[in-house]
Amino acid sequence: MPANRPLRRLGFLTIGVFDPADPVAGHEATLESIALGERLGFDSAWLRSRHLQHGISSPVAVMAAASQRTTRIELGTAVVPIGLENPFRLAEDLATVDLLSHGRINPGFSAGTPMNLDLFRDAIYPDTHEQEQFGYERLLRFRGFVRGDAVLEEAPTRGIEVFANTVQPHSAGLASRLWYGAGSLASARWAGENGFHLLTSSVVQGEHGDDFAENQWRQVQEYHAAHPLGDRARVSQGLVVIPTDSATPAQKERYAAYVASRAGRVGVPHGPKRMLFAADLVGPSADIAEALLADPTFRAVEEVAFALPFSFEPEDYVQLLHDIAEQLAPLLGWGPGRAG
Repeated sequence: MPANRPLRRLGFLTIGVFDPADPVAGHEATLESIALGERLGFDSAWLRSRHLQHGISSPVAVMAAASQRTTRIELGTAVVPIGLENPFRLAEDLATVDLLSHGRINPGFSAGTPMNLDLFRDAIYPDTHEQEQFGYERLLRFRGFVRGDAVLEEAPTRGIEVFANTVQPHSAGLASRLWYGAGSLASARWAGENGFHLLTSSVVQGEHGDDFAENQWRQVQEYHAAHPLGDRARVSQGLVVIPTDSATPAQKERYAAYVASRAGRVGVPHGPKRMLFAADLVGPSADIAEALLADPTFRAVEEVAFALPFSFEPEDYVQLLHDIAEQLAPLLGWGPGRAG
């Protein structure tokens, strides 16, 4: 069991659900949650990326909007599948948003064949799917564009138009804030070797038995062993926590039913890659804190992005954000402004 490292950065993750009959209301609720998170002292807010679903499909656009309603909280993606993106255009978009946010963007990515690609492959790549490369090289190409690697040998002039030879605008520092969402030992090792920060989540590949915590902890060890900074390299742990300190009886009942509906998948490997799901942590903050402080991965990290369940109501998220910031996080050693 590693020595406990007090929680220094507190974050939350949302999928940004919305009613297709009124998508504006759902997106506004997401922006309100981020603004509330800032008022409560959260250090970061993270957005999932969904396609052909009733959740955030354009996290970059939502981060741009959130950047204009907040001043301090960092904004991240967890995660954007790089295989669905044009690295050149995404570099332009993210650099623009990072400048508008005054350096608060933390883009997180995954590589490999994107999940559910068969549903929208022909819409995104109608003629080029067989030629597309979905691996790590695509992400490294994006990082090169973001950090200012040359696109052209020289900056040309055509008529009265002057061109740059690097992606514009350039946002200094953005390339140092890139994250990778690993699910296996190999991907955690790659993230470390290539200097990305590491996002862990509530789903990992079961390469060492059927215990989720053991597998997640081994991935963090693999990452730290491969990263030039060793155990000083940044890792954010993502788990579902549902504190009930200020919840109403109806909320507690609904939360319990939600956790029960997902309990059957815990401890059982799924699919050929033996994917394992973490148990949702529900109950008083004192009980959740006790469970987290006994978790080897949590003890080894200094930051978290607690996931908000995707099927709850806006008022539920308000209650959860308050309880996480005001009840749970202080028990874990966190306080507003400690991130530095």
